[in-house]
Amino acid sequence: MWSTESTNQIANISGYFEDAYSIFVTENGDIFIDNDIENGHRVERWLSKEDKFEIVMNVSASCYGLFVDINDTLYCSLQHHSKIVKTWLNDKSMIITVVVGESSPSDPSIKITFPCGIFVDDNFDLYVADSGNNRIQLFQLGDSTGKTVAGETSSNPTTALDCPTGIVLDANKYLFIADLMNNRIVGSGPYGFRCLIGCNGQGSESHQLSAPWSLAFDSYGNIFVTDRNNHRIQKFLYIENSCGKFKIFL
Repeated sequence: MWSTESTNQIANISGYFEDAYSIFVTENGDIFIDNDIENGHRVERWLSKEDKFEIVMNVSASCYGLFVDINDTLYCSLQHHSKIVKTWLNDKSMIITVVVGESSPSDPSIKITFPCGIFVDDNFDLYVADSGNNRIQLFQLGDSTGKTVAGETSSNPTTALDCPTGIVLDANKYLFIADLMNNRIVGSGPYGFRCLIGCNGQGSESHQLSAPWSLAFDSYGNIFVTDRNNHRIQKFLYIENSCGKFKIFL
């Protein structure tokens, strides 16, 4: 672990992990980690105040996306089973419920394929990076029918995506997407979607990306990107222009 603006490591959290595809950090500092161990798949939580691990979810495959909502419900994106499952963290029995993808429906708005990143907003609406269908699906609370909010199949075509894997909503409900095969980060705004990072093609320069997998914001609006094929984490600074209306990442 590193502090903001520092290259000095402040902590080292060690454990037995294999093929950890995703992590999620809560506001209190707890860390949730996907752990694909030899004898099964599970999600573990590192308790920051106690400096120890505990198992919080046993699953049938790796979680390619993790999210904890404001009600302490843990969501897992099971890419290889094309479904999203959840469990309530205060229930020690760790009962798992399927949220999306329980069957194989003919309605394409319900079916998801190889889901990756997930995000749950304060209304408990679920956003899914439906990577196999090149789109972002919104499943509102209690509704199994998805609405395409980004991708060519949207009712209001927005931007073409190619295997989106990461997704984040900001406080204004603007959508930010790691567009894996297009090697870029795109974001929505008052005038629709636009490319933010990696807009000049794939590469290893500081302004370029190669297969970005996930993204996250800090409290200052800076964006962090898992730049997978370049084997690095990239930080892009948030800057407002002179009118204070547009976001620019450098």
